[in-house]
Amino acid sequence: MEWKNFFRGLAIGASDIIPGVSGGTIALILGIYPRLIEAISLFFTHQWKRQLAFLLPLVVGIGIAIFSLSNLLKWLLATYPEPTFFFFTGLIAGTIPFLLKEADYKQQFQFHHYGLAIFAAVAIILTGIIRGEETSAVLTNLAVNDYIFLFIAGILASAAMILPGISGSFILVLLGFYETIIRAISTLHFPIIMTVAIGVVVGIVSMSKLLHRLLKTHRNAIYALMSGLLFGSLFVIFPGIPENLILLVMSILTFITGLSIAIILGKVE
Repeated sequence: MEWKNFFRGLAIGASDIIPGVSGGTIALILGIYPRLIEAISLFFTHQWKRQLAFLLPLVVGIGIAIFSLSNLLKWLLATYPEPTFFFFTGLIAGTIPFLLKEADYKQQFQFHHYGLAIFAAVAIILTGIIRGEETSAVLTNLAVNDYIFLFIAGILASAAMILPGISGSFILVLLGFYETIIRAISTLHFPIIMTVAIGVVVGIVSMSKLLHRLLKTHRNAIYALMSGLLFGSLFVIFPGIPENLILLVMSILTFITGLSIAIILGKVE
């Protein structure tokens, strides 16, 4: 067992529940992204036993981070929503330069790549406008169709989780399920947890090989789309300027903290 992956899993799991931070980006920074995609792809073949030593400590670390931090995030979102989302905004803003540097956009991007980035940014902004205030609603008394949507949300979020630059949690924010799922994790509401978890597994199984192939064959286009998604997400997740002076100061400090963390993680590589 590669037990050092347990600590890598803690970092990836912590990022996966924060809107705006991609677990794939953290895996890329930690130097295990290509191996992670390969291991996920091969795990569902006859070579699955050879991948277990790599994946099991990673999955354990991710699970512990998600369950241990959910209560903290639930409290922060309820008590200090503006500073919390300013922290998320800082993380997104700090991730963008790293992603562009990784893509070597000055040398690799052509005109159509910038077009893809603009398209992705506009699409995310329009999605946020359409969702409006629904993104922060906590669903209660769920019906069958709500569980179907939660399952689909798990599939979409899992695809984002393993893509550098796209946050699975941010996808859940856009779909309006983030706080519902965070509350379910913190209160151990197993029907919701299992529904989303099954969706995540199905999404990872079905998407890992496709994503691996696309990143190999259309790397520049994928990075252009990811960059646009991040730019657009800045407008969607921005909570507005707090009117309270104390909250404003706290928001500025949390923004700087999130920005610094993202920049430091980018330089670690």
